[in-house]
Amino acid sequence: MDDLRFVLHDMLQVEDLCALDRYKDYDKANFDILLDSTKDYADKVIYPSFKEMDEQPARYEDGKIIVHPVVGEMMKSAGENGSIGAFFDYEDGGMQLPHVVYSALSHITQSANNSLPGYPGLTTGAAHLIVSFGSQELKDKYVPNMLTGKWAGTMCLTEPQAGSSLSDITTSATPNEDGSYQVKGQKIFISGGDHEYSDNFVHLVLTRIDGAPAGTKGISLMVVPKFRIKEDGSLEPNDVITAGDFQKMGQRGYCTTHLVFGENDGCQGWLVGEANRGLKYMFQMMNGARIDVGLMGASTATAAYHASLQYAKERPQGRRIQNSGAKDVEQEQATIINHPDVRRMLLLQRAVTEGSIALLMQASMYHDMALYGPEEERTRYHNLLELLTPIAKTYPAEMGRTSINNGLQILGGYGFCTDFPLEQYYRDIRIMSLYEGTTGIQSLDLLGRKVVMKNGEAMRQLVAEFKESISAASNYDDLKPYAAQFKAASKELQATIMHLLNYAMQGQYERFIADANIFMEHMSTVVLAWQWLQLATTAKTALVTGNKTYSTEFYEGKIHTMRYFYKYELPKTAAFKTILMHEESLTIPEESKVAFA
Repeated sequence: MDDLRFVLHDMLQVEDLCALDRYKDYDKANFDILLDSTKDYADKVIYPSFKEMDEQPARYEDGKIIVHPVVGEMMKSAGENGSIGAFFDYEDGGMQLPHVVYSALSHITQSANNSLPGYPGLTTGAAHLIVSFGSQELKDKYVPNMLTGKWAGTMCLTEPQAGSSLSDITTSATPNEDGSYQVKGQKIFISGGDHEYSDNFVHLVLTRIDGAPAGTKGISLMVVPKFRIKEDGSLEPNDVITAGDFQKMGQRGYCTTHLVFGENDGCQGWLVGEANRGLKYMFQMMNGARIDVGLMGASTATAAYHASLQYAKERPQGRRIQNSGAKDVEQEQATIINHPDVRRMLLLQRAVTEGSIALLMQASMYHDMALYGPEEERTRYHNLLELLTPIAKTYPAEMGRTSINNGLQILGGYGFCTDFPLEQYYRDIRIMSLYEGTTGIQSLDLLGRKVVMKNGEAMRQLVAEFKESISAASNYDDLKPYAAQFKAASKELQATIMHLLNYAMQGQYERFIADANIFMEHMSTVVLAWQWLQLATTAKTALVTGNKTYSTEFYEGKIHTMRYFYKYELPKTAAFKTILMHEESLTIPEESKVAFA
């Protein structure tokens, strides 16, 4: 909690948001009360069900999805405390809470149990989509019951034959005389798609209206409830069939359903917004979900780090090697945190998790500023958020897995056993590089779209942010070498981008994006180094000014972890640059056909 508050109050100074008209009803004390109450609820309700939900996984029985009873308790509590609509406008039933504070609260609950918060979280995303783009009639009909937790919401994109290729979806929508549509098709991998603890499920479904253009330009968004609302307010079945639940290796308590729409030609849907603009609308929910998935990865890895740290402090094994090179077997065994290799792995975990949380909180604050900040600055913040979103989703998912893998190593054989939670964290986090677009898709988005968007304007604005952080760090003599190291790394990143752009300018687009995943690793590492430079500068400022909220050791620990990242992680960018600038192309089909002959 101290680490989280340090990012929010010291590094980002989120209370400054309260100067904006939208957030004028809040102050720092309000935010801290929300943090504390969420932590209390997470300790008492959410964490105790973490292992149980894995041991009693969501399953399909007799045409129904069975989930752990705590799902019902969570949905009810989220409705009662207002968290489902936390960042919605007051007039839409929300609390107008800053996105960055909402993300911080999500971090707490997801660290306690990464399966459970997704149920109300998806309801938030679906309801927000209706509020943003739906008619007043749709808002009045569905949103109030969603915000109270009585009804759940989902997003339905993936189809058996299409996967991530949304241009190939075939779920059809045929106009009815009353303005509704007959919907027919199948959707798979629908998180939170059905269970007994919600009276209705409001599915946001991507469809193709009869006669629509091919590809993504012909996709529309529909509200397709599990139960239709009759004129008297009662519910009737809407021909939405739950065909099964996918059994997963991780996040086993989070149901993942297969839905069939219109099997009996009786499924009605209602258009959200304009026809053929559904993918654009859905991207609001998808972009928010990408930040949420990154947060889920960082939170899962954070929980694993603290479990690893506790074990390392308590587990005696071996003895420290003396400077003579010998071990004194007469001494008592040392706890393993005293072994340098264990400390290295713990520092990796800390560097990845705390750096990821800093990035995710910063991205969430950019979201607030892009929507409600001074008008002349909104475009800049929007550009920065767009550029950082694929990184904020991918780095915590990919490096979070590496982090937990190191935690397993610290526990040794116990790490592989169900006696300790590391094996579950390791299984749970594996899905997070797949959710909301795989790492490959996020990497293509980063290099192929975001870096070059608006002729590189967003990238130039990010470099300007880098320069501000370099300048601030350079005020302190012991941070100057790290500021210089970061400056060099950021220039190398820019040089790599220009090298790759040459392929695009020559019309070699496949070559341009062929190693997008490597570029993602390169840029992500630089961005995390930026976060650590900011964290260290904030800590150093507190030490120098004496304006300390925490112990001296707390601040020195931040600086030490930054030094670890700059020694062990940032130098890897040199290897990434070598790969990306290598003259050989070994993965393009025409040039690698012999490999799989």
